[in-house]
Amino acid sequence: MKKQEKIYQVQNLEEKIKLSKAIAFASYQGLNVEKITSLRKEIKKKGGELEISKNTLLTRAFENAGLKLEKALEGPNAVVWAYEDEVSPLKTLFDFSKENEALKIKNGFLGKELVDLEKLTYLASLPSMDELRAKVVGGLISPISGLCNNLRSNLLKLVLVLKNAQITKEQ
Repeated sequence: MKKQEKIYQVQNLEEKIKLSKAIAFASYQGLNVEKITSLRKEIKKKGGELEISKNTLLTRAFENAGLKLEKALEGPNAVVWAYEDEVSPLKTLFDFSKENEALKIKNGFLGKELVDLEKLTYLASLPSMDELRAKVVGGLISPISGLCNNLRSNLLKLVLVLKNAQITKEQ
């Protein structure tokens, strides 16, 4: 690779670092191209991107962005960039790693903070933004629907009492 291409790739990686809300590193040795491609598509659907890049270029890009990796990246690594939502791409990555033991998640970044596998696992276990929104809407609707049910039940009781009174008068 020519020096100018490397400079361009490092700048491209720096831009992705700035845009990402979360980043995860994973070893993909043992996965075939078909599985990696399917993982790429799933992560893209969730608002992220999976990229395979040279470790030296990644390290340089992170240093230029002001982020330091504690240990140098070893072996071939896939990088998952989460642009829209921190959780959804990570959840997809973890679900895929459960089905494919060859994919081993290492560590990553949440914002500007380096996080270990344990914190990434916790993040992946959180509900997605859509699930959280549904819970908030459900919480807001719950008191209103409860009030409607109570008002309806009182009216229903009144109708039943009047119906019973009508039946007893007819007899």
